[in-house]
Amino acid sequence: MVSHARRKIFLPRITLSRLLGLVILLSAACAFILLAGLLDAPIRGSSGHSAAVGERRGGSRGKRYADYQVRSDKVEASAPGENGAGVMLRGEELNRSEILFKKEAFNIIASDMISLQRSIPDIRDPKCKELQYDVDLPSASVVIIFHNEAWSSLLRTVWSVLNRSPPEYLREIILLDDKSDREELGEKLEKYLAENFDPNVVRLVRCKERQGLISARVRGAEAAVGDVLIFLDSHCEANVGWLEPLLQRIKDNPKHMLCPNVDAINDKSMSYSLNGGSASGAFTWSLHFTWESVKDDPRRKLSTDPIRSPTMAGGLFAAGRKWFFEVGAYDPGMDVWGGENLEISFRVWMCHGALEFIPCSRVGHIFRSSHPYTFTGRDGVKNKDTHGINSARLAEVWMDDYKRLFYFHRQELYKQRDQLGDLTERKALREKLKCNNFKWYLDNVIPEKFIPDEDVQVYGQAKNPQSGLCLDMLGKDEKNILNIGVYGCQGKSTAQVCSYDTDLGRFLSNRFIEVH
Repeated sequence: MVSHARRKIFLPRITLSRLLGLVILLSAACAFILLAGLLDAPIRGSSGHSAAVGERRGGSRGKRYADYQVRSDKVEASAPGENGAGVMLRGEELNRSEILFKKEAFNIIASDMISLQRSIPDIRDPKCKELQYDVDLPSASVVIIFHNEAWSSLLRTVWSVLNRSPPEYLREIILLDDKSDREELGEKLEKYLAENFDPNVVRLVRCKERQGLISARVRGAEAAVGDVLIFLDSHCEANVGWLEPLLQRIKDNPKHMLCPNVDAINDKSMSYSLNGGSASGAFTWSLHFTWESVKDDPRRKLSTDPIRSPTMAGGLFAAGRKWFFEVGAYDPGMDVWGGENLEISFRVWMCHGALEFIPCSRVGHIFRSSHPYTFTGRDGVKNKDTHGINSARLAEVWMDDYKRLFYFHRQELYKQRDQLGDLTERKALREKLKCNNFKWYLDNVIPEKFIPDEDVQVYGQAKNPQSGLCLDMLGKDEKNILNIGVYGCQGKSTAQVCSYDTDLGRFLSNRFIEVH
């Protein structure tokens, strides 16, 4: 057994004053370590945004989002507009609404009676509720452009986005005011936003000069910081579960531009449509957007699968912020409004992207029968034909020889091609992105599109030389399926141009309309 000699340990003499000093020193060290940890937390969060996400999930925004999800069970069913119900007016209120309808282009009296946070029905396909989404979805910046929008429709849009978007994914809502001169959209709006929303979440950006929708959207996109841009009109209502399907699809396919399914909000009663269907977009050769029924697509296995669409209406869509600018954002030479939706649709498809409607994302939209504002161009010209001029720019840059079919409808613009502005930059963009030609778009994206002067035996006027009468659309809208009749021949009128298809053995108008 080995024994060890015991060593003596000498301790310094400790007085009471020395002991007190040691306690103070240790306390200060602990306080310093704790403070350093607290100061370091937001720094770590800002680089990986985990702290911000945590606050959005569990903080006041997270609580408000969670509380709202059960609100529809507690609201008074008889309250105006709840659960998407319409408001029926009578007497003096009805008379006032009809007078104001001419100014607002929708029933502002009914809208003002409805809660800014009203409940609306969840009309998604039941299979949508079974889908699971990634936890680490990209963040979203929702950009809402407004110019003299009515108070209730504007703020109902904001509240619907905030209440029905998981806070961990909603980075911000940007309200971009395109120089409104409506009184309540001035200081009153600023005060309301300050009292009700976090200024880092709902941001008001004002333009000093009127930009028009196209330029204003670019400014909104430039101000955004989220990974995904989502553009909404200023008279919408986002529905339950609208955000996650958009973010998931863009995460999986960064070069896809997406549209939610759009539900109609009645412009007279403010009722939310219960239709719950799906549609896709197309176009006429006069370059107007049209809604079309969904075509059979073998790539779609489930009703919840995305719907490929040749075009979009343009008011509501989502895109990755980085790719949105890489693919050319909007044509800066386009003025105010009109044609930009088809331009971006053609460009996305031709330049190696894709355009889709997402069935499980639904947003309500007030479809107005008229515009409650004038189209004043950047040059100061009022009620300018911005749609026609913008569409001519689109035709010149993207449609190759098929632009002839647009100019057949707008012959006056063909004569004014020197007034379309500089197209050099947009044509260079097409070359830089190595985009496909328009024939590729027609063959691969919308092969069912009827081309009036190709693969037909006869193209032109169908005239009876004895009576001097021609087949005529009789002033009917070419965007709809219709029967046509006869009228006195009018020279080069597009309403009297049709084709004879030898395979079908019948006459067709410019938009594949059967003549009876």
